[in-house]
Amino acid sequence: MKARTVFGLLRLGAAAVCLVALIHRLAWGLASNTIASQNFFAYLTNQSNIAFVVLLSIAGVIALRRARDPRWLTVALALVLTWTITAGLVFAILVWQAGLRGIRIDVPWSDQVLHFWLPAVTVAAWALAPGHRSVPWRVVPVALAYPVLWGIATMIRGPLIGWYPYYFLDPRQVSGPVEFLVSAAIALGTFAAVATVLVLISRMPLPRRLRSEAEHSARRSTKEQVPIDERVGQT
Repeated sequence: MKARTVFGLLRLGAAAVCLVALIHRLAWGLASNTIASQNFFAYLTNQSNIAFVVLLSIAGVIALRRARDPRWLTVALALVLTWTITAGLVFAILVWQAGLRGIRIDVPWSDQVLHFWLPAVTVAAWALAPGHRSVPWRVVPVALAYPVLWGIATMIRGPLIGWYPYYFLDPRQVSGPVEFLVSAAIALGTFAAVATVLVLISRMPLPRRLRSEAEHSARRSTKEQVPIDERVGQT
């Protein structure tokens, strides 16, 4: 089986695992009374993972049918991975801080999958996938647009329902505007740092075997797309 086909199947498998984890996390939250159904989709983690499921499903089909990923797919994957990885880092910090304060936070397997395992495995697979393209640097500022819009929407919705997805967004749980602004700046800085690392990873050379196979598949795909009359003229 060709490496490109393997990566296509891995993408589809990761999308399926993510979907199952999202469903389990919702069911677990409702059963344990730790989240209201209307608030489940307000989390940046859950929103970005829904985008992850859709995008990775599309990416899997493309990998099975094409020798190279289109540029838009590479950019979209970098953006979604930036959001999911940063959400995982923030979640890890929140769990760590809660432990220091003696506050217990139960972490079901679905949370571990959504916040840690899937992003890590996907980045590794994406960096090694034959046919992937380098990510342009403009992705770094673009990656900040969604968190900013999400934050604005959250700050508008929060006072209306009396609930915030993260404590550092809740005015009742921070010392004042300074702490809020510092937390927001750190969060945005983390998004930018993760996006920068992903851009650098995308520009790393593939292992020789994978690179040779990707180049061979790309040449074969290009040859198959040349019209018959042009091929005759070239011989």
